[in-house]
Amino acid sequence: MNNQIETGNYDENYSRARYQDEFIMTKPKSSEASNCDENCSSCSSAKATQSPKGLPPKAKIDVKHVILVLSGKGGVGKSTVAVNLAFALSNHGRNTGLLDLDFHGPSIPKMLGIEGQTPSVLDKTLEPIHVTGTLAVMSIAFLLPDVTSPVIWRGPMKMVAIQQFLEEVNWGPLDYLIVDLPPGTGDEALTIAQLAPNLSGAVIVTTPQDVAVLDAVKAIKFIEQLEMPVIGVIENMSGMICPHCGDTIDLFGTGGGEKAAHDYRVPYLGAIPLDPAMVKAGDEGRPYILRHADTQAWKAVDLVMENVVRRVES
Repeated sequence: MNNQIETGNYDENYSRARYQDEFIMTKPKSSEASNCDENCSSCSSAKATQSPKGLPPKAKIDVKHVILVLSGKGGVGKSTVAVNLAFALSNHGRNTGLLDLDFHGPSIPKMLGIEGQTPSVLDKTLEPIHVTGTLAVMSIAFLLPDVTSPVIWRGPMKMVAIQQFLEEVNWGPLDYLIVDLPPGTGDEALTIAQLAPNLSGAVIVTTPQDVAVLDAVKAIKFIEQLEMPVIGVIENMSGMICPHCGDTIDLFGTGGGEKAAHDYRVPYLGAIPLDPAMVKAGDEGRPYILRHADTQAWKAVDLVMENVVRRVES
């Protein structure tokens, strides 16, 4: 395992140099540039310095289905969806990996109650943290000095880390790898889309209000431009279930995610109401789907997860 990741610290100069060597076409030296006729096909300097055409090779990982979970903006419950989807798959006997690629705000360990865990290193390979016999997790949070340590990285460093989290973690044979991405359509989403094999597609998470849906549409178009399937849209926080009377209160409205899915002709996976118990479950590190069976919100979560699996495995 690369020493940079074993210690939890990356050498920025190393990462940037590797990125430049592999993915950036370097310019001709100044003495040659003065005689440049802009005909790169006949230029010996260009041939010597140009990187290979095409995308980087797919990572070598034994997985049947990779599912990306992303959103156009933060605060819509994307990580909550990723955690509960991973647990639902694990509970149904699928060997599942959960990869937290939100480097600047890794929340998966907190939501699973595994903060402070340290992956062991065996034969230069990181061992993921096993939550159950069929659910393994990897996050940059496991490699930081403490939970308050910020990750201050540029894009090239993220690319190196993503490659290592795919290839240099002992995932074992997986049925599913669920990837929790940061909000937006930046480096992490683009890199994992290029590197991950057997991509089944992306789940887009949004809340109902127009401000969130507008950015969710950008995520839909991002996935389509990469020629990946949109598995579907989940409308999270679709009304709040009152803990006292059980009625639904439309805090953020309803129907925005469903309308976006209809307008852009992608599947609609369902709506999940905002339940205060779900918030508490995340803070306590106890996945909601395990402890709140037969509630209205639990039934909604379970239905959404079934819809995801049905679309991927059909």
